[in-house]
Amino acid sequence: MPLFQKKPQAEPQNIDEVLARFNELKEQCAALSNEVKGLKEENSRNINKVGIVRFNPFQNFGGNQSFSLAMLDGQNNGAVVTSLFSRDGNRVYGKPIKNGNSEFKLAEEEKQAIEIAQKQK
Repeated sequence: MPLFQKKPQAEPQNIDEVLARFNELKEQCAALSNEVKGLKEENSRNINKVGIVRFNPFQNFGGNQSFSLAMLDGQNNGAVVTSLFSRDGNRVYGKPIKNGNSEFKLAEEEKQAIEIAQKQK
């Protein structure tokens, strides 16, 4: 049994019934339009753009085991997280992002990760 089974309605018999049905559909369409608008606004504040850049912070040894990860919402607000991997351990840094920028100095890899994320829609 389908979840959205519609009860059969009688066909309109005159112009007044047609207009009443039309007005009913018009109201339903307006309500759905408002709901979609609200969902779009709400979704713009969710993390929906991600960019990642892997890199090697050390020229003499190692591989691309370090990374910068940018996570942004529809207004380019969010955070960039950078993990620096070395033989001695791992360091993780986080910086807030507002309108695509940070009040903290960004490394080149962090800027690249933000740029990659901003290109997503």
